Amino acid sequence: MAIADIATPRRGRTRPAFHPLRVAGVEALCDDAAAVTFEVPPELAEQFAFAPGQSLTLRREVEGRDERRSYSICAPVGDAPRIGVRVVPGGLFSSWLVHEVRPGDVVQVMVPTGSFTPDLSRPAHHVLVAAGSGITPMVSIAASVLADPDATVTLFYGNRRTDTVMFSDELADLKDQYPDRFQLAHVLSREPREAALLSGRLDGERLRALIDALVDVEDADHWWLCGPHRMVEDARELLASLGVSEDRVHQELFYADDVAPAPVRHEDQVPDGPTSRVTLVLDGRETEADLPRGRTVLDGAQKVRPDLPFACKGGVCGTCRALVVDGEVEMRRNFALERTEVDAGYVLTCQSVPVTDKVVIDFDS
Repeated sequence: MAIADIATPRRGRTRPAFHPLRVAGVEALCDDAAAVTFEVPPELAEQFAFAPGQSLTLRREVEGRDERRSYSICAPVGDAPRIGVRVVPGGLFSSWLVHEVRPGDVVQVMVPTGSFTPDLSRPAHHVLVAAGSGITPMVSIAASVLADPDATVTLFYGNRRTDTVMFSDELADLKDQYPDRFQLAHVLSREPREAALLSGRLDGERLRALIDALVDVEDADHWWLCGPHRMVEDARELLASLGVSEDRVHQELFYADDVAPAPVRHEDQVPDGPTSRVTLVLDGRETEADLPRGRTVLDGAQKVRPDLPFACKGGVCGTCRALVVDGEVEMRRNFALERTEVDAGYVLTCQSVPVTDKVVIDFDS
C-alpha cells in the first residue's frame, strides 16, 4: 500500500480527543437500563458544555480492540453530563456500563458532539416522538426547552410495559412542574391502558391518531424523532403526508434494527482488485493511501490513520462524518446526516466506498 503524509496548516474544526472522566454516579432506571453521570474537572468544563440532544462517545479497550460507543446525554443544559444506557443483548459495552461501572471508575470520554439539537434562543412548540431508549436525548431536550416560559413540549413515548419505561420519574416530575406546557402520552404495546389510544405499538397509524387528538399540526414548530428505524420511518412518512416540511423534522437512531449492515471486514490484506488513491485530511495532516473500492473508507484507512474518528460503524451516530472535497464515494447507509449535509457533500466514512480513481476526504470541515 502506498502511503504519504503531508503536513498542512490546520483549518476548520479541531477533532476532539478523549478525556479520562471519573464516574460521579450510576442510577438504575429499570432492570436493564441505567443513567451514568460524569464528573468534569474545572479545566474541561468549557469543552464538555453540551447542547440538548448531543451525545458522548465512550472508549474502552477489550482484548486489545479499541471499542467505542455513542450515547445520548439525558441531562438538561447546565447540569453535569449524564448518559442513558440500555443493555443490548450480547453488548459488551452496554452491559459493562449498566452492570459493572461504579462511582469512582474512570472512563475515556469524547467531548459532546451531534446536531440533533433545538434552538433554545427561540420559544417554540416541540413535538417529541420516542420509543424505548430513544427517550434519552428527549429528556435533555424537553427539560432544556421547558426552561423557557414561552415554550411548549408534547412527548409521545412508546414502550412494551410500564416496568421498561426509562426516566419515568423524571418525566412525571416535568409534567408536575410544567402542567400547562408539557403534554405526555405513554403508549404501551404489551400492557393494556385504560385508553385504547395508548395501547399498542407506536406505529404510523397510532401516531396519526395521537396527533389528531393532541396536536395542531400547524402549531407545532419542530418534530423530533428518536428510536428504532421502522418507527422513525413511519413517523417521517406520516408527517410528510400531513404537509410538515422536511426542515421541521429531525431524526436520530440508536440502532437500525431492521436494516442489515454490510459485513465488516477486519482482516489486513493487500488490496485485491480496483483501488482508489484516497487523501484523508484530519487535524491539519494529509495522508494518502491506495484503498480498495469494495471496502469502506473508514475500514480501509484505519491502519494508516488509526486516529480516524468513529463510534458505531453502523451509519447511526455520525461520529465519522467528513466532507468529500474531490472525487466520488458511494454511501451505503445513512441514518445520521440531514439531507442538507448530504447535498453539501458530507458522508459517513464508515458507510462510504470510493468509486473514482482519486478521492479527497476532509474530516476537519
